[in-house]
Order: sequence, then C-alpha cells, then structure tokens
Amino acid sequence: MKNLRQSLLLLLFTSLAAHAETVSISQFDAEGLSGWEQKSFAGETRYRLIDLNGKKALKATSKGSASGLFKKVRVDLKKTPWLNWKWKIENSFSGLNERQKSGDDYPARIYVVVDGGFFFWKTKALSYVWSSNQPKESRWPNAFNGNARMIAVQSGNEKLGTWISEKRDIRMELKKQFGEDFRYIDAVAVMTGTDNAKREAVAYYRELFFSGD
Repeated sequence: MKNLRQSLLLLLFTSLAAHAETVSISQFDAEGLSGWEQKSFAGETRYRLIDLNGKKALKATSKGSASGLFKKVRVDLKKTPWLNWKWKIENSFSGLNERQKSGDDYPARIYVVVDGGFFFWKTKALSYVWSSNQPKESRWPNAFNGNARMIAVQSGNEKLGTWISEKRDIRMELKKQFGEDFRYIDAVAVMTGTDNAKREAVAYYRELFFSGD
C-alpha cells in the first residue's frame, strides 16, 4: 500500500511539473531587449521599454512605419503548445480593408514563425492581430504573403487602453491553418505597423511565454 501511495504521488508531481513547464519569450525585467532584433519593412516603428506599475512593458509607436521586433527561439510545441501574452492599444483605424495590401495595418500583432530554412517558401507564420474592423476569431491569408495567416484575436475600440491577456494553442492553430502537425516553431515577433495607410498607432506588449497548458 505504501509503495502504491508513493507511486501515485510521484505520478502527480510529474504531471504537475509537466503542466508547469514554460518557455519565457519576453523577460523584459531581467534581460531588457537582449535577444530581440529589429526588422524594417518601411521605416522604423519605435520600440522601447517603459515602467508600468512596477513592471517593464514594451511600448511601440508607429507613424506611417512598419518594423517588427523578433526573437529566434525554438519551442517544442509537443511540450509547450500554448502561447500567452498581454497587450493593449491606444487606438485603432477606421476605413481600412485589412484583407487588401492597402489596408494591411494593425495597431498590434504577434507573429509565430516556422522557419523553412533553405526552402524559404516553406516558411509559415501565424499573425495574431488586434484588428480594427474584422470580427473576432476571423481568419484570412495575409495580403502580401499567402504563407502567413491572419487571426483576429481582438477587434475595434471597445477595449482601448486596457491590458488584455491572451492564450492560444499554437500547435492546433498551425495544423488547422496549414494542414501539417508542426512540432517546433523557430521565432516569435511583435509588430505595430501603419505604413500602408500612413496612420499612427501606439501599443504595449508584455509577458510573452509558452506553457504546457
């Protein structure tokens, strides 16, 4: 009986440890922007760390520009499939068709990238966006790249200025969008871009990490 109880306790602790496994992406308080690189598409969005209520947050300010911060990190989706993050925006845009190139602007977005390596055309990306007008949970191919799929996680002005916590099953979403069961992702990026419609936007990001549940 004693051995049975010990086995059950060991199983419980092992299960809890597995569920508690996390992979941190944004350790802004401890590491600043170490490991993050900027990639410009049209001008440069300004990214800087600020203090908000005792915690570091990444503030993005875009004025007709489009550049993102990305971090190369290989994440095992079999162990930690859930991407978690917090974000807020100060404004959205009116009069844009986000499904066309002229309207492919978002106050905030999070990219998850599967690198195709030498076969660059095999690179896949999920882009979780704070849409200005598309219904929440709608999905569509990116106007510039069919291998990037847009997913409207938030929409419109109702939650302006409010920190929103998000949690998405990346492994499931990749399989749903591309029909393949990807085990690993290779990079995560944040981007506030307004170059196509020449608008302005301010957004904030923090606490990005992958978790087991």
